[in-house]
Amino acid sequence: MAKKTINNDDLLANIIKGIEEVKGNDIDILDLREIDTAVCDYFIICNGNSNTQVNAIVNSIQKTVSKELKDKPWHVEGTDNAEWVLMDYVNIVVHVFQKHIREYYNIENLWGDAKITTIQNKY
Repeated sequence: MAKKTINNDDLLANIIKGIEEVKGNDIDILDLREIDTAVCDYFIICNGNSNTQVNAIVNSIQKTVSKELKDKPWHVEGTDNAEWVLMDYVNIVVHVFQKHIREYYNIENLWGDAKITTIQNKY
């Protein structure tokens, strides 16, 4: 049976929805498609205020994407300490940080050639 192809726009929308469901903060989408050395098409970066909220964001993303698109991440890493959780959906990689860890690693600056879209909080 062939794997169903998930549209990047649908996956992006559902990941954002999952983040917003549990009030994830400072959501940025980095479009990496024009960068030759990029490992995926998009990074989605957001942060929570505690390890509990970081794990809640990760769980909400997984639940939303699973329910709406019948898809799951290829790999999830970092849930044990929940300071930086990476969710790999192959074409889209989600980084969920605690705020101070996000500021320290400053991924947006590392991928300075990417087009960055900031999603305004709805709350």
